[in-house]
Amino acid sequence: MLDLRAYFSRFLGSVPGRLHFCAHSHHPWPDPTRAAQLEAWDTAARLQDAKWEEILGPVLTGLQTKVARHLSLPDPATLVFAPNTHEFVIRILSSLPAHRPPRVLTTDAEFHSLSRQLARLEEDGLAQVTRVAVAPHATCLDRLCQAARAGFDLVWVSEVFFSSGFALDRLEQLAEAAGDAVMVVDGYHAFMARPVDLSRLAARVFFTAGGYKYAMGGEGCCFLHCPPGWLPRPRATGWYAAFGKLAETQGQVGYATDGWRFMGATFDPSGLYRLSASLGWLEAQGLTVSAIHAHAHALQSHFVEGLAATGLDPSDLVVPVSEPRRGNFLTFELPDAEAWHARLTAANIVTDRRGTRLRFGFGLYQTVDEVDALLERLRALSSQADLAQR
Repeated sequence: MLDLRAYFSRFLGSVPGRLHFCAHSHHPWPDPTRAAQLEAWDTAARLQDAKWEEILGPVLTGLQTKVARHLSLPDPATLVFAPNTHEFVIRILSSLPAHRPPRVLTTDAEFHSLSRQLARLEEDGLAQVTRVAVAPHATCLDRLCQAARAGFDLVWVSEVFFSSGFALDRLEQLAEAAGDAVMVVDGYHAFMARPVDLSRLAARVFFTAGGYKYAMGGEGCCFLHCPPGWLPRPRATGWYAAFGKLAETQGQVGYATDGWRFMGATFDPSGLYRLSASLGWLEAQGLTVSAIHAHAHALQSHFVEGLAATGLDPSDLVVPVSEPRRGNFLTFELPDAEAWHARLTAANIVTDRRGTRLRFGFGLYQTVDEVDALLERLRALSSQADLAQR
């Protein structure tokens, strides 16, 4: 089994005794990202305002190439970057019909960057939203396809749902059922956690993710794959979108013809450096996403096999380890999830909670030793709880 803990020495050594099982939220960064952060600072000091030629030139194009390789995209130029995915939400929504409320098909388990925005638009009658229940997971894709055939302007789904860890497959079928609708896949919990192959969807589907989670580059660096020809002129636009080869404008505001049409404006570029360093480190180690995924799933299985006497029950898993269609975290449905999370935090175990769901994340910086230490602490907590009840 992989043991890459030495490459995460800065994060793992910062708080002795901490057990971090939250890779799905804030993944520790490998040590090379620290040098990359300093490189961004030094570039600014060396070039000052002239730094943008380097940042929007070789730095950005190099990162486009690395991300495109992991997504099996035929053209890296379809990728555009922004500080967060909500910027892409706004630009995509701004591209939909303006003469009537756009019709949106999504699920009841999308992340807040989309779900909160749609809910707010609904309040003012500015969007008509149909939400398909994710549960039961086994039929989710089929129900989405059936709903999509009714006709929508936008279809937006996650590849791996943040609230459960369930992973959708057969996205090509949903793209076909969506017809002429714009289709967006939120891939944040899939990118660098499980293999993603967009080669057959590259001309049809938008795909967004970023560096905060499994790509290990931190915040401030998200990306969007923009299929050629789709949504050529977002109304919410930044002045960077005018860079490059412009479409014929005839007196209208001009836009780049590749992914740059979705660019915003001035941003903190340090995330580009960190994400590039993280992906470059993985390449140097010869690590594939398949290997990362297999490592996380092996740790998950070891964890679940050892749950006896911990107070946690495998039957409470929203997506069991027997289900291959899952991401790199496990979710327990617990009525007392808030209390569980508080006890774990007090025991220096980092997890997170979404309502009544407690999530444990697994990643490259862990080995069986960390899982065993986690199980040992859980058993100690369970014994303390038993004594307190006597």
